[in-house]
Amino acid sequence: MTRATFMLSALATAAVLTAGTVRAGEDEILIGGALSLTGVQAPLDEPGFKGARVAVAFLNDNGGVLGKPVRFVNIDGKSDPVTVGNAAVELIDQGADFIVAPCDFDFGGPASREAQAAGLVGISTCASDPLYSSWSLGDKQFTLSMWNTTMGATAAEFAYNEKGWKTAYVVTDQFIAYTKSLSKYFLEHFANIGGRILLEDTYTNGDNDFSAQLARLQALEEKPEVIFISSYGSDIAFIIRSLREVGIDAPVVGGDSYDDPALHEALGERFGNDIYYVTHTFMSPEAHPDMPKFLELYREMYGEDPDTAFVATGWDTIMLLAQAAEIAGTTEGDAVARALENNEFELLTGKLRYKNAAEGHEPDKAAAMVALEAGEPVFLGWRRPQNPPKP
Repeated sequence: MTRATFMLSALATAAVLTAGTVRAGEDEILIGGALSLTGVQAPLDEPGFKGARVAVAFLNDNGGVLGKPVRFVNIDGKSDPVTVGNAAVELIDQGADFIVAPCDFDFGGPASREAQAAGLVGISTCASDPLYSSWSLGDKQFTLSMWNTTMGATAAEFAYNEKGWKTAYVVTDQFIAYTKSLSKYFLEHFANIGGRILLEDTYTNGDNDFSAQLARLQALEEKPEVIFISSYGSDIAFIIRSLREVGIDAPVVGGDSYDDPALHEALGERFGNDIYYVTHTFMSPEAHPDMPKFLELYREMYGEDPDTAFVATGWDTIMLLAQAAEIAGTTEGDAVARALENNEFELLTGKLRYKNAAEGHEPDKAAAMVALEAGEPVFLGWRRPQNPPKP
């Protein structure tokens, strides 16, 4: 067992045994997580949790933060906003220096609100709705992700400028703020650059019935050149399969919720083609020169390769907090928030610079474009949209 693996195992055991019982000491940095390891949010949060643990072990193998060891304690948010908020309160009571929030505004917002109330910096691993901002949550709250303004505009420019698809059919899952705002910004930007929307449609997560939408789509006199589906979880595969099974073979474009190995497996070789999505990075050296080192550390600890970019968001969240604390010389909330605002950070998910609190802490980041070919993800490169919509 390597030292990194041993330390990770010890930290994981401590997190399980001491959650809710042991306060942080002055001789350590405690990072509290309310990530959801069960429920509908788990496919996005659990990979981030794994990446965060890799980062903590790496930091401790290299001197910790501010000369102190780092401890990461996560209390399962269970994909329930109330539970997430209660988890954050418990972690703050334990003496957490920072709060790591779930990868979504609806699920993660309660944790960041508690962090703000306690004067702590909180960061969501990958919430992308512009509601995840200092405007909504307070001047010490951030998200690692690009906003949906960037994600939606990147998808629109890929479809219209790169692929030449001029007409679109758009399906918006009414599930959460993420699915609704991603469609909103795709629609706005696609129209702004010259595209035409033939039909806007809706879907309710968990319905498992896409027949009415199929009927409306099939009734269109003009067939769309691209289909944009903003949905979540297993419903994405259900919708795509429903389209393909009736012979609708237009390419499908979506956001980072497509970066889920369960989705790729559900679509398989037969249905997993002509699908494109915008996400945070790609787990190969072509995405970032430091990726091989991360992959090596991940394999050491888990005995397998990561299969989604969301593992990198967890690593980056911890490393971002560590870098900001070192710049600030403290874990104190105001100082760390100013360090985050006033510096550019080089991460596995790309270079990141935040705007100030008055501008919402809007993240300035590029986006990764990925294709599915026979159910396997293929990296298409980094994209930065021109004049994305305003939030």
